[in-house]
Amino acid sequence: MKIYNTLTQKKDDFVPIEEGKVRMYVCGPTVYNYIHIGNARPVIFFDTVRRYFEYKGYDVNYVTNFTDVDDKIINRSNEEGVSATEISERFIEEFKKDMATLNVLEASYHPKATQEIDGMIEMIDTLIKKGHAYEKNGTVYFKTRSFDEYGKLSKKNIDDLEAGSRIAVSEEKEDPMDFVLWKPKKEGEPYWTSPWSDGRPGWHIECSVMSRKYLGDQIDIHGGGEDLVFPHHENEIAQSEAANGKEFVKYWMHNAFLNIDNKKMSKSEGNFFTVRDICKQYDPQVVRFLMLNAHYRSPLNFSKDLMEAAKNSLNRILTAVGSLDYLLKNASLDENGFTNEEQALLEEVKEYHAKFDSSMDDDFNTADAITAIFELVRFANSNCNSDSTKSFVKDIYDRIVKLCDVLGIKAHKEEELLDAEIEKLIEERQSARKNKDFVRADEIRNLLLDKGIILEDTREGVRWKRS
Repeated sequence: MKIYNTLTQKKDDFVPIEEGKVRMYVCGPTVYNYIHIGNARPVIFFDTVRRYFEYKGYDVNYVTNFTDVDDKIINRSNEEGVSATEISERFIEEFKKDMATLNVLEASYHPKATQEIDGMIEMIDTLIKKGHAYEKNGTVYFKTRSFDEYGKLSKKNIDDLEAGSRIAVSEEKEDPMDFVLWKPKKEGEPYWTSPWSDGRPGWHIECSVMSRKYLGDQIDIHGGGEDLVFPHHENEIAQSEAANGKEFVKYWMHNAFLNIDNKKMSKSEGNFFTVRDICKQYDPQVVRFLMLNAHYRSPLNFSKDLMEAAKNSLNRILTAVGSLDYLLKNASLDENGFTNEEQALLEEVKEYHAKFDSSMDDDFNTADAITAIFELVRFANSNCNSDSTKSFVKDIYDRIVKLCDVLGIKAHKEEELLDAEIEKLIEERQSARKNKDFVRADEIRNLLLDKGIILEDTREGVRWKRS
């Protein structure tokens, strides 16, 4: 298996730190709003990476965090007149609902920054003692030039860099490129007590500490969008390697941006869409399918025409699987092994399966992997009929469903819930909410989402529709 490594700028053979295991960290959302469709790309892609490693037999420890203390969260809390915790907890739950809709697996660990403050204070203290950080008036800065390899990920020369781009200018700094590890509180902000001041951590230190706690000093893969290469991931390397004295990450992976109708997504352009918005118009599986129809390192365009094309392509797979399922359940198929002709045809089937694996082994080329699934679909449409043996049909059915599952695509349609069953579950959910049993209420919502039922809470009551 080869992975394009941002650090080396080439495809490197994947060799895990510990045989049979993968330690993987992906930067998660800052939870102050519903996630937009651009946020969904890394979430879907790295979920697929995790699924493929598990398909290959690896034990994957997959960690993705919540940044639940941030200026944007504080600003929203002030706007609404509620605590920052209330804002972050609300949007953590909304994020989880969106991820369930997109068939994203739960992470092994989903740490919140605010729960790891002690570890951040400990790492900052270590950096000060090792001469990599200093305190000025309650603020602690990382001494960027103390880390000789600064810039090795982004390939930036520190002498050519200017302060800016999320690196604040300050007369307190010994060097304009030094960045904040800890900052004193401002009026009305949440804060924690530290040896330097009552305040809160800088953004970069959060991921260094959370990855170390849940994955160790050294990890196999660190992922995120390409906008995080500098300064966030560059600063993570500096902090972690200066504190721990070891190489931090073996393989750095970054996905390219998503554009809307060939334009960068922005509120000013009027092309800013949340996952929630899009999933009201399209089946979430179509959204996921579109995301994987391009290589993750290539820019992805999102448009109505491309969504319709993705919908039609996905329907071809679902229709073929549905036909195979019908044959298995209804046709009078011979169950006694394969015919000689089928034995020969199975060699061709195995080639398509192998093509899927080789595509994914080549830097997770999901676009080519989908092509291999379509070749299996065409083969099934041409070679499976009422004269086929049950063993032959089942082999092809199982392969298509399994490979789609690796991509997080649900190829087999589960039996639909009856309207009466849906209404009964909604009634149970309403009762749970009334009794403040929000865990059960969320379980029911997620169960209905898994069955393709979308709920909308309105003043007039709960409305539902099939996706």
